[in-house]
Amino acid sequence: MQATTHPATTPIPGKYWQWRGHNVYYVRAGEKKPQRPPLLLVHGFGASTDHWRKNITGLCNDFEVFAIDLLGYGRSAKPKLEYSGNLWRDQLYDFITEVIGEKAVLAGNSLGGYACLCLAAQRPDAAAGLVLLNSAGPFSENQTSSEPEALQPEIQPPKQTDALQKLFGDVVKWIFQQPLAQFILFQYVRQRWVIRQTLEKVYLDKSAITDQLIEEIHRPSNDPGAVDVFASMFSTPQGEKNDVLLQQLTCPLLMLWGEADPWMNARERSGKFRQYYPQLTEYFLQAGHCPHDEVPNQLNPLLRDWVLSIA
Repeated sequence: MQATTHPATTPIPGKYWQWRGHNVYYVRAGEKKPQRPPLLLVHGFGASTDHWRKNITGLCNDFEVFAIDLLGYGRSAKPKLEYSGNLWRDQLYDFITEVIGEKAVLAGNSLGGYACLCLAAQRPDAAAGLVLLNSAGPFSENQTSSEPEALQPEIQPPKQTDALQKLFGDVVKWIFQQPLAQFILFQYVRQRWVIRQTLEKVYLDKSAITDQLIEEIHRPSNDPGAVDVFASMFSTPQGEKNDVLLQQLTCPLLMLWGEADPWMNARERSGKFRQYYPQLTEYFLQAGHCPHDEVPNQLNPLLRDWVLSIA
């Protein structure tokens, strides 16, 4: 595969919005377009509005585009809270109501995809459409653990029926619920070389892994409260299952898959989404877990044309 060049791009300066007494950071680009819904872009685990910079610049001529840092991430506040899909659903809903002022097309990657699905399914008055990029979240038949999916391959022992293996798995889980272990793991995963190593696993095109990208992921880990947000991921109650949410969903759904994602089997997972929402539209791209950052020149036109088709 021919590598593409990924020049450094300047993030668009953003603003702060007060939500429940906390600073929430967002970026807005482009102008309101008659007959075209605004877009709201929602990042994944450990990322921020910066991760959408290639999409914001690629789409803002056609749409009013917003990107937001979920509470606990990016430049948003990192209070000691129980972080969950419901919290982020409420944050996104209030943002659409108070700041955007009309229904938006929601586009979310990974964890952000799950938050967007919660919103579109449970607050349909806010969603004009839903775009999921390698979206996270459990299905009912999967008894998955509560660790963020980004960490599961790192910390979960291989699944075995063997009682000893199960005991080992329970011990590992218990260890990672201890504050000291969480702190040590946090100090480890936030190191730039570890961030690079993780990205090299999940990006197909390694040239997309720039020093700028690593810095953008590393920077929020220096914020007060960042370790508490990280620790909360180990005790977060599992949210509503994807299949239940899909059965409540009424807006159009587009799924954009990075097919080379090592954290999820895109084809297999696609079948589950299709089972519960057969009328979805989907495309498979030669990319890893973050197709919006890795192949923006392919993804942006697909997203744009789909939004225009439902507007």
